Amino acid sequence: MMNTRNIPLLFILAAVFIVSCAGTHHSRQGKWISLFDGKTLSNWHVGANAQTFRADSGMIIVHGNTAHLFYEGPVAAHSFTNFEFRADVMTKPGANSGIYFHTLYQEKGWPAKGYEVQVNNSHTDWRRTGSLYGISDVRENLAQDNQWFTEHIIVQGKHIIIKVNDKIAVDYTEPDNVQRGKGSEQRKISNGTFALQGHDPNSVVYYKNVQVKLLE
Repeated sequence: MMNTRNIPLLFILAAVFIVSCAGTHHSRQGKWISLFDGKTLSNWHVGANAQTFRADSGMIIVHGNTAHLFYEGPVAAHSFTNFEFRADVMTKPGANSGIYFHTLYQEKGWPAKGYEVQVNNSHTDWRRTGSLYGISDVRENLAQDNQWFTEHIIVQGKHIIIKVNDKIAVDYTEPDNVQRGKGSEQRKISNGTFALQGHDPNSVVYYKNVQVKLLE
């Protein structure tokens, strides 16, 4: 039988634990948090064609068959709702890649859940870097191959802003009760993790300084 005299103490300890956890979460809001240690792919997970991704010299190097690298680390329990995300990116000529958000790990195939932000400065696909792929597309080249650029994604409620080198490429608000076409039903604001795309064997892309800022 539990000693009832200990019950108040248990409540106090539980309250302290909850407040402590809440305080830790709150203290991280509004601050940039690194998702990549610059050395390993620890906290990231890829299924099929895992060899497409490797860490070297402070970068995530993407080169190989179609694959997706999902963040599955401890920050926000890898389930993000409102956030800012940014990464420095460099593409080689003809390369195609993408940054998914509000997505979910899949073993293979194109991620079904979430939105893709395009990384493409000279691939044959006309949708250029900064596009909210298939939703709000950009034809203008806002970045160049062989040069580092910063891709910055801000999601607050239904509002999505995508910047390339501090220039707004997309300012999109998802309509209430939005309906997508067949095969795109999960292209909606929800919550989830991030994923980097390896598009094809002819694409070479580099990512570094991969960070997130948690928003209210």
